[in-house]
Amino acid sequence: MKETCPSKKDFYSNIWAKLLKENSGVFKRGDRVVVGVSGGADSVTLLHFLKKLSEKNRFALYACHVNHNLRKNATRDEKFTQKFCDVLGVECLVYQADVKKTARQYNLSAEHAARKARYAALEAACRQKKANYLALAHHADDNAETVLLNILRGTKAKGLSGVPARRPLNKTVTIVRPLLGIRRKDIENYVKFNKLKFVTDETNLQENFTRNWVRRRLLPMLEKKQPRVREHLNMIAADLAKIYENR
Repeated sequence: MKETCPSKKDFYSNIWAKLLKENSGVFKRGDRVVVGVSGGADSVTLLHFLKKLSEKNRFALYACHVNHNLRKNATRDEKFTQKFCDVLGVECLVYQADVKKTARQYNLSAEHAARKARYAALEAACRQKKANYLALAHHADDNAETVLLNILRGTKAKGLSGVPARRPLNKTVTIVRPLLGIRRKDIENYVKFNKLKFVTDETNLQENFTRNWVRRRLLPMLEKKQPRVREHLNMIAADLAKIYENR
């Protein structure tokens, strides 16, 4: 019998089913959720998925875009995100970050200062909308990269638990990562099936950033020897995350 390949619709249905299963009961009626949206494929997918889910589960949904004012395309990304949110019917809060000032103030690298400024803006958005959840678009490939990065930099066992699926941002807000159980290739299929547009951060191509080097060079090289290396890194992270959650 001739084996048939699954259709694009089948791929999408499987991804949708997995997202629903992994996020079942996370967001309930009356919850207020802020989504961090950069305009990239990951966050566009997350917002699109949560918009559909919010209509089913009746929770309030808001988007937050942080303009770091570091890249020449920062304004383009901001305008794109605002337009995408308008089309979806989701209110978009935009924050301007002064990363250079933050770097000087706390003696940080630009990368760390951007992260600090980003989380400060996201926390402000949660306060403004009285949100109890902050949703971020990290996925399984991000998690594999984080585990490998922590190994390279030197880490204790907790560092091998990777990116937490949820953790407190503060006393009233919990960070959740609804896409953590799916791969980047799943996100690409989701985007294609739904004909979603997105923008690309050109700095993701710069291999002088260690994470980009791990993503673009090291992991593909390891996959040639062990095709399931990303899956294995996520399995390690999941097992250790359970241990540390129970402590």
